[in-house]
Amino acid sequence: MQWGSASEFFAMGGYGLYVWTSFVVTALCMVWEVLALWRRRAAARAEHRAMLLGGTDETAA
Repeated sequence: MQWGSASEFFAMGGYGLYVWTSFVVTALCMVWEVLALWRRRAAARAEHRAMLLGGTDETAA
């Protein structure tokens, strides 16, 4: 498919709203997942470090 202008490209033959909304939502989900992974990793490392240094054992309730 060929487009004659940038506006035709972004319109995507009338499906632009669906295409670009899907693209943005997917990109946001991917960024969110990376940030969530970084936070979980930092929390796990902090918990592991606390256990190694003789900190409180939060699992023994």
